[in-house]
Amino acid sequence: MSNDDSGTPGGPAVGETPAVTADGEPTEVTPYGRKAVLGATIGYAMDGYDLQILGFALPAITMSLGLSDTEGGLLATITLIGTVTGAMFFGALADRFGRVRILTYSILLFAIFTGLTALSQGFTEMAIFRFVAGMGIGGEFGIGMALAAEAFPAIKRARATSLVGVGFQLGVLLAAFLSAPVISWWGWQGLFVIGILPAVIAIVLRMRLAEPDAFVKHRAKIAAGEKQKNPYHLLVADAKTIRTSIGIVIICSVQNFGYYGILTWLPTYLSGQLGLSMTNSGIWTAVTVIGMIAGIMVFGHLADRIGRRYAFWIFQAGAFVSLFVYSQLTSPAAVLIGGAVMGVFANGMLGGYGAIIAENYPTAARATAQNVLFGIGRGVGGFAPLVVALVAGWQGFAAALGFLALIYIVDMVAMLLIPDRRGEKLDEAVA
Repeated sequence: MSNDDSGTPGGPAVGETPAVTADGEPTEVTPYGRKAVLGATIGYAMDGYDLQILGFALPAITMSLGLSDTEGGLLATITLIGTVTGAMFFGALADRFGRVRILTYSILLFAIFTGLTALSQGFTEMAIFRFVAGMGIGGEFGIGMALAAEAFPAIKRARATSLVGVGFQLGVLLAAFLSAPVISWWGWQGLFVIGILPAVIAIVLRMRLAEPDAFVKHRAKIAAGEKQKNPYHLLVADAKTIRTSIGIVIICSVQNFGYYGILTWLPTYLSGQLGLSMTNSGIWTAVTVIGMIAGIMVFGHLADRIGRRYAFWIFQAGAFVSLFVYSQLTSPAAVLIGGAVMGVFANGMLGGYGAIIAENYPTAARATAQNVLFGIGRGVGGFAPLVVALVAGWQGFAAALGFLALIYIVDMVAMLLIPDRRGEKLDEAVA
């Protein structure tokens, strides 16, 4: 894998004099940092794209392959299981062999088996392809976030991980805009063929990147005789780390539970409860996603300025209030504006998880921590559609949205378990 052509992995371009803080820390983003974040963003966009295309293509898939409703639903579950499995597996590999290398392999795995999905002739084939493709995208979040956190200056770290978080939402929007015309022109298979293209772009981009300085220094210590530590053990190394890991699992679970709970049932709520057409429901949902993108960008800047804990508290409180208020709205105009505001707060924190996890675990376990802790949260979030459906069936969708608002109170309390290490060097902060 070739080195980046902008000088040392995490350093400035040749001939540049880097700007530094009073304690000698760099303040400017290097060309390497920009390429690393762009590559991670493209990778995470594939995660969002994949999540959405299966939902859009599922009716056509079940009809084309003669699948039962149960088999169709199992495809989504199998993909999620593959994603969580890949998250647990690829993070540890990235901590041992390198972020760029393993991220490229995970992208390649995703690309190959996404393409093979288009050739499926029955349930068994598709289930296998979806599981392995899910494993590939499972590594995207953690490895990409670790790479972004290590490639950007400490004072801009949350902005870097927030940019990666935006990638997911862009992938969701891409799938939303492409699904209907692509299925109409080329069938459901076309959506999975298109899923290969971003992977090719990501692989080419990442082949131009060296490993970040933090990982290079870590590997040098291992080569000099330092013992290679078990990255999973480092997530529960002592009482303080266990407390931190518990707090992070809670906030990641609330993030995913709220996200999947909102986006899964929002179109149904808008059309069934408020009488909006499915076309208008799609527009309202898109506005909510756009609000999420804006929230992610704002959160990154805020977290770098006032600290992780205060930024999370502001957005968690905003999510609680906006979700509760949204559940009481009835007019289309109010729902449109309220959806955007809800999106800002409910998903604006997405990029912050990458920063706060990176800062609380050493280089030897950073990608593992990102994937395992967020992966557990994603697994918990997978139950959100079921729980929301049960609450909605009991008290109505407005009550279900109100229930989702309450979980952000738990989120705010969990932040007290997590140290705020804004602007600190990564491994020195943990030590």
